Amino acid sequence: MKSRVATLALCLSFVGLLPACAELKDTGRTIGHGTRDVAKAIGHASRDTAKAIGKNTKKIVDDIDNEDEQ
Repeated sequence: MKSRVATLALCLSFVGLLPACAELKDTGRTIGHGTRDVAKAIGHASRDTAKAIGKNTKKIVDDIDNEDEQ
């Protein structure tokens, strides 16, 4: 009889904890997606900045080369 009561109590506690697991999973997903979006935005901004610097540097080098030829 004691083991049935213990088993029933254990099962009821697991059933009671299921909503908490869903909340933790949802919270983890929210944090993960937020982190992913921020990292993506930083990466894209860095890429665009590097491209702009590269293009402007190339223009400056070309202008210097053109001045040397004249």
